[in-house]
Amino acid sequence: MTQHAMDALDDVIRRFPDSKYARDAKLKKDLTVDHLAGKEMDVGRYYQDRNEYLAAINRFKAVIENYQTTTHVPEALARLTECYLALGLEGEAKRTAAVLGHNFPGSEYYSESYSLMLGEDAPEREDSSWWDDTTNAISSLF
Repeated sequence: MTQHAMDALDDVIRRFPDSKYARDAKLKKDLTVDHLAGKEMDVGRYYQDRNEYLAAINRFKAVIENYQTTTHVPEALARLTECYLALGLEGEAKRTAAVLGHNFPGSEYYSESYSLMLGEDAPEREDSSWWDDTTNAISSLF
């Protein structure tokens, strides 16, 4: 049903681009996309709570890949870090935490992920040797 709503909103935006209805449709479409991302997060958290980490990883990756502009991306990155650590994939966890720290340094999820990785409170970015390592990890991804 949500996809049908998005299609209808896209139709209004396409057919009446300069109208007040198109502006309203764009706002509603953004909310709809955020809703879809939230649904993926709910399912991912469900799998994570049941220790089904691969299924959870797939859901969290879907949020990052398909819903990049939503408010759910920082949490998805943090949850990915948790799942990778649970599976013993420390390199993947570190890379994911690096992306989180680079893109959302003030996020509560960054602090939680940092604490999870090192068992400490998250330091200020400028004062952290860990930050240098994460920056290098990001550079190696590109």
